[in-house]
This record gives sequence, structure tokens and C-alpha cells, in this order.
Amino acid sequence: MPKPVIELTEAEWTIIKAVWANEPCAAPTIQEKLRKKTGWTYSTVRTLMDRMVVKGSLTAEKIRNLTLYRSAVTREQAQRGELLYALKHAFNGALTPMVQCLLQTGEISAGELAELETLIKEKKKRLKVKRWDEAPDEP
Repeated sequence: MPKPVIELTEAEWTIIKAVWANEPCAAPTIQEKLRKKTGWTYSTVRTLMDRMVVKGSLTAEKIRNLTLYRSAVTREQAQRGELLYALKHAFNGALTPMVQCLLQTGEISAGELAELETLIKEKKKRLKVKRWDEAPDEP
């Protein structure tokens, strides 16, 4: 079963990063953490967080007069969603031009290149095994 794709707006990224660093947390805590960076009021933060609950990226638990928020998505899920969004919209789903762009514009160490090569080799092995498993039996 494919993993759900998470798409966050820029404002939601700001909120979820603060939640990851402080969870469980209340909206006033997040507003205070983000006040200098964003200038957002409590009502702005609370509205964003409540919308993120509806979208499924945060959960909310009401304890008397306090609402505690937690992330409902991992950093990896959010990053995957962002990457797939860029792949789909900026590169029309073509992976090779996206990887070329990343390699040409970013500083990449020899260690990171070696890690990428290992990932590609592992993926190739899995594809070969999968193809072999799916091959029809010969008479």
C-alpha cells in the first residue's frame, strides 16, 4: 500500500517544525516560539494549527481548557510529500532532470555521492529480483 502524500504550505512547514521541536504543545507555546520570526498572533497560529488538524497533519487533544497538539506525520513523510510535489510540478514527473539539477546546484561530498551510488545499486538489485519473480514460467 503506497504511503500517503503529505503536502504542506510554507506556513504549515513553519508550524510543524515548531511542533516537532516542542510536542506535545499548546498553540500559545508555538506562537511564542514563532513570534519573532513570523510576527504571527495567537489567533493566526491557532487557526493554522486547527486547519492542520482537519488536514490530518496534526492531532489535537482537549484537556479541560487546554488543547495539546502533536504531529500526525513524521519529518520523513513531510519531506517525501514536498519532494514528490516538486517532482510532479517542477519536473513533470521526470526524475533524471530533477537529480541533475540537485547535483549541479548543490554542494555534494564524496561521502554523499557514495551513499547515493549505494542506494541506486540496492534499487537496481530489488528491480532485478522483482522482474525475475514476475517472469512467466517457461514450458
